[in-house]
Amino acid sequence: MNHTPQLEDLRLFCLVAQKTSFAATALELGISKAVVSKRIGMLEAALQTRLLHRTTRRVSVTDHGEIVRQWAQRILEDVEQMGEAVAQSKLQPQGVLRICSSSGFGRNQLGPALSQLARQYPELKIQLELLDRPVDLLGEGFDLDVRVGVVHEPDLIAHRIASNSRVLCAAPAYLARHGVPVTLAQLREHHCIVIRERDQDGQRWKLQGPQGLETVKVDGPLSANNGEIVRQWALDGHGIILRSAWDVDRSLAQGHLVRILPAYQQAADVWAVTTSRLSNSAKVRVCVQFLQQWLLARDA
Repeated sequence: MNHTPQLEDLRLFCLVAQKTSFAATALELGISKAVVSKRIGMLEAALQTRLLHRTTRRVSVTDHGEIVRQWAQRILEDVEQMGEAVAQSKLQPQGVLRICSSSGFGRNQLGPALSQLARQYPELKIQLELLDRPVDLLGEGFDLDVRVGVVHEPDLIAHRIASNSRVLCAAPAYLARHGVPVTLAQLREHHCIVIRERDQDGQRWKLQGPQGLETVKVDGPLSANNGEIVRQWALDGHGIILRSAWDVDRSLAQGHLVRILPAYQQAADVWAVTTSRLSNSAKVRVCVQFLQQWLLARDA
């Protein structure tokens, strides 16, 4: 075989075999009889066999042509079903959905949300991985990265799914021992518990305040790459933390933590990060939309 047969030529051959006429085939397709004859000749050359008996009135399929016709119909049906499957995957959420997130947000927020998503879309097979490090979505095969904070990569598409900010807080016991800072600069004199989560610069805290965006370099005897550990150390009275509101709201409400410098906060919205547009995948699209609605309802 010199060349691979073209799908359109196989489709044309099946139509000629059905109509037993070049002229009738040309009329239906809106092309010339000469074009039909030329393409059938190219298909015969590719397969190195004669497919049709030609007479002045009609054509008929040879023995080899009948074998080709049967295979061509199967191939064309498979191609049609493939197209239907792709189209269906854009409309109906199904298949494996691989999601990653940081451990704290993943455990406390994303996990419960995906539990509800799984009930709503039983055709989805959801795989969640919690990773406190930068993630290469394409290289590691993830469909979605749910992250807190700024999305820096220009080649990724970020969909905001919830508003959020980070706030400064500490346990009453720590503040009783070390005092309450009244300016941002005084944080340099305190024990600040640094988190190195994902790609955050843990020792440079950038906060929005009355004078706009300000940066303060902090330090302390404790640091970790896990937000839950950092929050627990703050509850134990070891120092000041800069944590997402969703992570410390309950502790603040119960008085286990106290917010300090309340005029300052750090923007840290929650983003669903993908490598392609939502219209390309129903499973990713419904997940992002579900998370937006679920987190909005939790905040209400």
